[in-house]
Amino acid sequence: MLKKNFFYIFVLIVFFSFFNKNNTNSREVPGSAYDFSFTDIDGKNYPLSKFKGKPLLIFNSASKCGFTSQYTGIQKIHENYKNKGLVVIGVPSDNFNQEPGNEEDIKKFCMVNFNITFDLTKKNNVVGQSAHPLFQWLDKNYKAKPKWNFYKFVINKEGKLESHFSSMIAPSSKKIISTLDKVTK
Repeated sequence: MLKKNFFYIFVLIVFFSFFNKNNTNSREVPGSAYDFSFTDIDGKNYPLSKFKGKPLLIFNSASKCGFTSQYTGIQKIHENYKNKGLVVIGVPSDNFNQEPGNEEDIKKFCMVNFNITFDLTKKNNVVGQSAHPLFQWLDKNYKAKPKWNFYKFVINKEGKLESHFSSMIAPSSKKIISTLDKVTK
Protein backbone atom coordinates (compact mmCIF):
# COMPACT_ATOMS: atom_id res chain seq x y z
CA MET A 1 0.00 0.00 0.00
CA LEU A 2 2.81 2.42 0.89
CA LYS A 3 4.62 1.68 -2.40
CA LYS A 4 1.39 2.29 -4.28
CA ASN A 5 0.95 5.73 -2.57
CA PHE A 6 4.53 6.72 -3.45
CA PHE A 7 3.88 5.66 -7.03
CA TYR A 8 0.78 7.90 -7.24
CA ILE A 9 2.64 10.82 -5.67
CA PHE A 10 5.48 10.34 -8.15
CA VAL A 11 3.04 10.26 -11.09
CA LEU A 12 1.35 13.46 -9.83
CA ILE A 13 4.70 15.25 -9.50
CA VAL A 14 5.71 14.26 -13.03
CA PHE A 15 2.27 15.21 -14.35
CA PHE A 16 2.30 18.69 -12.77
CA SER A 17 5.92 19.27 -13.75
CA PHE A 18 5.04 18.54 -17.35
CA PHE A 19 2.23 21.09 -17.39
CA ASN A 20 4.01 23.73 -15.34
CA LYS A 21 4.12 26.88 -17.48
CA ASN A 22 7.63 27.68 -16.22
CA ASN A 23 9.18 24.50 -17.58
CA THR A 24 12.07 24.59 -20.03
CA ASN A 25 9.79 24.19 -23.03
CA SER A 26 8.16 27.55 -22.37
CA ARG A 27 8.00 29.89 -25.37
CA GLU A 28 9.18 32.80 -23.22
CA VAL A 29 12.58 33.97 -24.40
CA PRO A 30 15.02 34.25 -21.49
CA GLY A 31 16.89 37.49 -20.94
CA SER A 32 17.00 40.58 -23.06
CA ALA A 33 19.40 42.48 -25.26
CA TYR A 34 20.05 44.79 -22.31
CA ASP A 35 21.86 41.92 -20.56
CA PHE A 36 24.85 42.20 -22.92
CA SER A 37 27.88 44.46 -23.12
CA PHE A 38 30.29 45.40 -25.86
CA THR A 39 33.54 47.31 -25.93
CA ASP A 40 33.09 50.51 -27.90
CA ILE A 41 35.32 51.55 -30.81
CA ASP A 42 37.49 53.56 -28.36
CA GLY A 43 38.03 50.58 -26.03
CA LYS A 44 35.57 51.59 -23.29
CA ASN A 45 32.99 49.32 -21.68
CA TYR A 46 29.65 49.68 -23.47
CA PRO A 47 26.85 47.95 -21.52
CA LEU A 48 23.52 47.82 -23.31
CA SER A 49 21.86 48.02 -19.88
CA LYS A 50 22.38 51.80 -20.01
CA PHE A 51 19.74 51.84 -22.77
CA LYS A 52 17.16 49.79 -20.89
CA GLY A 53 13.68 50.82 -22.00
CA LYS A 54 14.93 52.29 -25.29
CA PRO A 55 14.65 50.62 -28.69
CA LEU A 56 17.87 49.64 -30.43
CA LEU A 57 18.92 49.24 -34.05
CA ILE A 58 21.99 47.01 -34.11
CA PHE A 59 23.74 46.07 -37.34
CA ASN A 60 26.97 44.38 -38.37
CA SER A 61 29.18 46.33 -40.75
CA ALA A 62 32.28 46.15 -42.90
CA SER A 63 34.16 48.93 -44.72
CA LYS A 64 34.98 46.93 -47.86
CA CYS A 65 31.45 45.60 -48.46
CA GLY A 66 29.23 46.46 -51.41
CA PHE A 67 26.55 47.46 -48.90
CA THR A 68 28.80 49.97 -47.10
CA SER A 69 26.81 52.82 -48.63
CA GLN A 70 24.04 51.80 -46.18
CA TYR A 71 25.95 53.79 -43.56
CA THR A 72 24.33 56.88 -45.14
CA GLY A 73 20.79 55.53 -44.63
CA ILE A 74 21.56 54.29 -41.13
CA GLN A 75 22.98 57.71 -40.22
CA LYS A 76 19.74 59.27 -41.49
CA ILE A 77 17.75 56.84 -39.28
CA HIS A 78 19.91 57.89 -36.33
CA GLU A 79 19.24 61.56 -37.01
CA ASN A 80 15.48 61.05 -37.52
CA TYR A 81 14.87 58.76 -34.52
CA LYS A 82 17.40 59.72 -31.83
CA ASN A 83 14.94 62.21 -30.28
CA LYS A 84 12.40 59.36 -30.10
CA GLY A 85 14.88 57.32 -28.03
CA LEU A 86 16.25 54.99 -30.72
CA VAL A 87 19.87 53.98 -30.16
CA VAL A 88 21.81 52.95 -33.27
CA ILE A 89 24.82 50.69 -32.81
CA GLY A 90 27.18 49.52 -35.54
CA VAL A 91 29.16 46.34 -34.90
CA PRO A 92 32.12 46.05 -37.28
CA SER A 93 32.99 42.48 -38.19
CA ASP A 94 35.39 40.65 -40.46
CA ASN A 95 33.36 37.42 -40.50
CA PHE A 96 32.76 37.88 -44.22
CA ASN A 97 36.36 38.98 -44.95
CA GLN A 98 35.47 42.58 -45.70
CA GLU A 99 36.67 44.45 -42.59
CA PRO A 100 40.47 44.22 -42.62
CA GLY A 101 41.11 47.37 -40.58
CA ASN A 102 41.60 47.85 -36.86
CA GLU A 103 39.34 50.03 -34.71
CA GLU A 104 41.23 53.23 -35.53
CA ASP A 105 40.96 52.50 -39.28
CA ILE A 106 37.25 51.69 -39.01
CA LYS A 107 36.44 54.82 -37.01
CA LYS A 108 38.37 57.04 -39.43
CA PHE A 109 36.71 55.39 -42.46
CA CYS A 110 33.22 55.93 -41.00
CA MET A 111 33.87 59.54 -40.00
CA VAL A 112 35.61 60.64 -43.19
CA ASN A 113 33.33 58.86 -45.66
CA PHE A 114 29.95 58.92 -43.91
CA ASN A 115 30.24 61.42 -41.04
CA ILE A 116 28.48 59.00 -38.71
CA THR A 117 27.46 60.12 -35.24
CA PHE A 118 25.92 56.89 -33.93
CA ASP A 119 27.88 54.48 -31.76
CA LEU A 120 30.30 51.84 -33.02
CA THR A 121 31.70 48.90 -31.10
CA LYS A 122 35.10 47.36 -31.51
CA LYS A 123 35.39 44.67 -34.17
CA ASN A 124 33.46 41.52 -33.17
CA ASN A 125 32.55 38.15 -34.57
CA VAL A 126 28.84 38.02 -35.34
CA VAL A 127 28.45 34.40 -36.49
CA GLY A 128 29.75 31.03 -35.34
CA GLN A 129 30.85 29.73 -31.98
CA SER A 130 33.04 32.76 -31.33
CA ALA A 131 30.24 35.24 -32.10
CA HIS A 132 29.64 38.00 -29.59
CA PRO A 133 27.15 36.75 -26.94
CA LEU A 134 24.41 39.11 -28.18
CA PHE A 135 24.55 37.56 -31.64
CA GLN A 136 24.58 34.05 -30.12
CA TRP A 137 21.47 35.02 -28.12
CA LEU A 138 19.72 36.36 -31.24
CA ASP A 139 20.51 33.14 -33.11
CA LYS A 140 19.57 30.79 -30.27
CA ASN A 141 16.34 32.51 -29.26
CA TYR A 142 15.10 33.98 -32.52
CA LYS A 143 16.92 32.01 -35.24
CA ALA A 144 18.19 35.38 -36.47
CA LYS A 145 21.81 35.77 -37.46
CA PRO A 146 23.71 37.81 -40.01
CA LYS A 147 24.12 36.06 -43.32
CA TRP A 148 26.20 38.95 -44.64
CA ASN A 149 27.27 42.47 -43.63
CA PHE A 150 24.67 45.12 -42.81
CA TYR A 151 22.09 42.79 -41.28
CA LYS A 152 19.85 44.99 -39.18
CA PHE A 153 18.24 43.94 -35.88
CA VAL A 154 15.51 46.05 -34.27
CA ILE A 155 15.20 45.50 -30.53
CA ASN A 156 12.03 46.79 -28.84
CA LYS A 157 11.78 48.66 -25.52
CA GLU A 158 11.50 45.35 -23.64
CA GLY A 159 14.87 44.22 -25.01
CA LYS A 160 13.38 41.56 -27.30
CA LEU A 161 13.95 41.21 -31.02
CA GLU A 162 11.14 43.00 -32.84
CA SER A 163 12.35 42.24 -36.35
CA HIS A 164 15.47 41.74 -38.43
CA PHE A 165 16.34 42.71 -41.98
CA SER A 166 18.83 41.36 -44.48
CA SER A 167 21.53 43.33 -46.24
CA MET A 168 19.25 43.53 -49.27
CA ILE A 169 16.73 45.66 -47.34
CA ALA A 170 17.77 49.31 -47.54
CA PRO A 171 17.63 51.38 -44.33
CA SER A 172 15.04 53.63 -46.00
CA SER A 173 12.68 50.73 -46.81
CA LYS A 174 9.04 50.95 -45.71
CA LYS A 175 9.50 47.71 -43.73
CA ILE A 176 12.29 49.12 -41.60
CA ILE A 177 10.68 52.55 -41.17
CA SER A 178 7.32 51.06 -40.10
CA THR A 179 9.13 48.82 -37.58
CA LEU A 180 11.07 51.79 -36.20
CA ASP A 181 7.86 53.84 -35.97
CA LYS A 182 6.26 50.98 -34.01
CA VAL A 183 9.10 50.56 -31.49
CA THR A 184 9.60 54.29 -30.91
CA LYS A 185 5.97 55.08 -30.05
